[in-house]
Amino acid sequence: MLRYRKPKIGLALGGGSAKGLSHIGVIKILVASNIPIDFIAGTSIGALIGGSYAAIGDINKIEEIALRTNWREILPLLDPSIFRGLLSGDKLKKFIKLHTENKTFDDLKIPFTAVATDLATGDPVYLNSGSVSDAIRASVSLPLVFKPVKYKDKLLTDGGLSVPVPVSILKEMGAEIIIAVNLLTHYSSEKLMTGLGLFRIANDTISILNHHLANNNIKEANVVVRPLVSEIGWKNILTREGTIEVIKAGEVAMTEKMEELNGIFSKKIFW
Repeated sequence: MLRYRKPKIGLALGGGSAKGLSHIGVIKILVASNIPIDFIAGTSIGALIGGSYAAIGDINKIEEIALRTNWREILPLLDPSIFRGLLSGDKLKKFIKLHTENKTFDDLKIPFTAVATDLATGDPVYLNSGSVSDAIRASVSLPLVFKPVKYKDKLLTDGGLSVPVPVSILKEMGAEIIIAVNLLTHYSSEKLMTGLGLFRIANDTISILNHHLANNNIKEANVVVRPLVSEIGWKNILTREGTIEVIKAGEVAMTEKMEELNGIFSKKIFW
């Protein structure tokens, strides 16, 4: 006798600096809707949120951490220059280690992969063994801000340089339905007209590349969630109210996709 089983669901959380706190809102809606998350892959801030959720298993706790954190101390990105770039990231590493409870990948409640980029080859590096905090720290190594991370024989930097929205790895992990959260779909060239400093030009160049890479990454996703966070930067999350607004953007975007997601569930029968 054939028996129905639920499809395995993968969640791809893309990079996007402070915009990534909207991932918390996305996960909140999935949890509230009783949508199981069987696999998570994350790039940069997506790795931070996804890895923390895989370790803790309580999105409300992660939200409260985000709301009470002084991001100015953890991520000094508000007015970086070439002279203030290449920070050690020690405070960030301690923060990640604390809020992933110093777990290894074997300890996680949900299988998780963090994406970094090999600085020598430009190839993506998928991290899913050893220390979770070390993997996330490598994935969030934003160029010109944090120093690259040594990993075995590689030097790793931000995963967004190679795979800003990690969809394909979820298929390899076993996901049958993939929900991708793309934070890089509303790139605007208007900001290039002002503040043409060295860091601004470098940052906008990376943003353009990531925008196109992300659009290519999401082609294999079943559902693409696009929080309206194009104008969000680190200055927006310096207050509790600002952080709440960014998280809410994720909630709204995921809520708008629930009908589409439920329609996919009704069409896909797994035996």
